Amino acid sequence: MSERPVPDPADPGDGPVPAWTRDDGHVVSTDPARLDFDVIHPALAASYWSPGVERARVERAARHSIPFGLYAPDGVQCGYCRVVSDRATFAYLADVIVVETARGRGLGRWLVSCTLAHPDLQDLRRWMLFTRDAHLLYARLGFGPLTNPARVMVRPGGAPSTI
Repeated sequence: MSERPVPDPADPGDGPVPAWTRDDGHVVSTDPARLDFDVIHPALAASYWSPGVERARVERAARHSIPFGLYAPDGVQCGYCRVVSDRATFAYLADVIVVETARGRGLGRWLVSCTLAHPDLQDLRRWMLFTRDAHLLYARLGFGPLTNPARVMVRPGGAPSTI
C-alpha cells in the first residue's frame, strides 16, 4: 500500500491534492470535485448518527471540512469521511462511512489511516471522534477514551443563543 500522498491529476493548481492508492487499486482523495453526493448523502442519511440528514447539510459540511473520498478501482465512490480542523492544533474526524458492498476488506481502517497521514494534519495536539460501535477499530489507530473527561464540555445543537 502506498501511504504517501501523490499529486492528484484533478489538482486545481493550489498545490497537490493529497491522494493515496492501495495495491488493489482503491484510492483515497481529498479532491472535493470527485465527491459523489448521490453516494454520500444516502449513506449518511441511513446512519445512526445523522438519520434523515438533508443533502444540503451534508454538502455544506463537506465544503467546510477536509473531505476524504474512498474510490473503488473503477473510480466509483465507496466511502467517505471528513475532518474538521484548524490544521494547527485540533482535528475532529466525522462521518466515516464505507458502503455496505465494500465492507470487510479493511477499507474503513485504511480510509482513517489516510486521514491521519494528511500532510496538513501532522503534529496536532489532539484528534477527536465520536463512535457508538467502532471503538476497537479506532483504538488500533491510536484513539482512546478521554484522559480527563471533567475538562470536556458539550453544548447541544439547537440550543438557543444567550446573547
